[in-house]
Amino acid sequence: MKTVYIAVGSNLGDPVAQTKLAIKSLQKLPNSQVLSASSLYSSTPMGPQNQPDYINAVVKIATTLLPLELLDQTQKIENEQGRVRKDERWGPRTLDLDILLYADETINLPRLIVPHYGMKVREFVLYPLLEIEPNLILPDGSALTELIKSVDRNGLQVWG
Repeated sequence: MKTVYIAVGSNLGDPVAQTKLAIKSLQKLPNSQVLSASSLYSSTPMGPQNQPDYINAVVKIATTLLPLELLDQTQKIENEQGRVRKDERWGPRTLDLDILLYADETINLPRLIVPHYGMKVREFVLYPLLEIEPNLILPDGSALTELIKSVDRNGLQVWG
C-alpha cells in the first residue's frame, strides 16, 4: 500500500456538499482506504477574483492503485460530480481533485506530475495537509513545517 495525499477543492454547486461527497467517493475507491481527512477550509480564489470562495480539504489514503489508475479514478469522481474542463486556468469548478503526493515518488508524466507542482506555495493545500500530517517530509526533503512558515494564510480559515 502506498500513502497518497489528495487535495479537494470546490467553489460551485454547493461547495461544502461537493467536498463532502468527494471525500465519501474517495472512501469507495477500489483497493484503497481513507486514513484521514482534514477539516474543510474556506479560501479566496487563487485565479480570477470574480468567482466564489473555495472550500478545500486534504485527504490521506492508502492504495495499491498505480498513479495513473488513481488519476483515472479521481477524474471519474470529478466528472460524476459535474466537473466541466475548460481552458480557463484557475477558474471556478464544481470539484477539483489533485494528487499531491504519491508515497515518496517523483512522477513526471504528460498526464500527471507528482509532487503537485504548486503545492509548496498554496495555503489551501499546506494548512489542511499540516493538520493531518504535521511531520510530513516531501520527496525533495522539504519539511512541511518549514514550508508553512513562508506561506501567508491569505484569509484561509477552517470552515464552519
